[in-house]
Amino acid sequence: MLDADPLHPARLLPLQGATNFRDLGGYTGHGGRPLHPRRLFRSDHLAGLTAADHETLAHLGITRAFDFRGVHERAAQDYALPGLRQHSLAIEPSVAQEMHALAQAGIPLTPARMEGLMQDLYRRLVNENAAVFAQWFTQLLDEASPLVFHCTAGKDRTGVAAMLLLRALGVDPVVVEQDYMLTNRYYRRLSAPDERIPDDALAVLWSVRPSFLQAALDHVEQHHGGMERYLAGPMKLSAAARSRLAGHYLAT
Repeated sequence: MLDADPLHPARLLPLQGATNFRDLGGYTGHGGRPLHPRRLFRSDHLAGLTAADHETLAHLGITRAFDFRGVHERAAQDYALPGLRQHSLAIEPSVAQEMHALAQAGIPLTPARMEGLMQDLYRRLVNENAAVFAQWFTQLLDEASPLVFHCTAGKDRTGVAAMLLLRALGVDPVVVEQDYMLTNRYYRRLSAPDERIPDDALAVLWSVRPSFLQAALDHVEQHHGGMERYLAGPMKLSAAARSRLAGHYLAT
């Protein structure tokens, strides 16, 4: 049985074709109620799953997948799993274009500059892409069947989605950050390194850092008056919707 420990050994599902497939169950939410185990999963993309992995997902009863990848990302690494309904909630990647622009301008891509790019990304996620996350919450409220949400690496778009969901369910912000940081423990990039980007900058790009998530939280605080107002406003989660969300995903 999962508990509130982010490092609980059952939290990571050791799949063959994904390295960051994790269960959010067990975290303590509103009223001391834990998140249902085996109901909410976050992951990197699912295009590399093996037949054995498909059986694992079917055994877990996962019927819905919410994909935050952009249109071209999704087309390049598409997937189909029997019994799994896919919902595209496209958020187009932007950091690669910014990196290219810096290179064209002859500006060195240092770790500090890469960290700044990632912080800008997180601000855009909670600002320019708020409508996408609001749409996701609407779909989460439709039914309570087990689901997985993911992007390509399961770290940035998925990380912000997980942060918003956990905060909406009343999980302590410290625990939310601990869950976010688990990507550094579990995610393994399978593609070859990009020789055009210095290794130390790549290390920032393919990791998560507290400063990334904090950039999103600071933006929410400065422009929306805090997380509660952000959830009620841009995320369109009324008190009744929050109660229904808790009924779906928190154990009694």
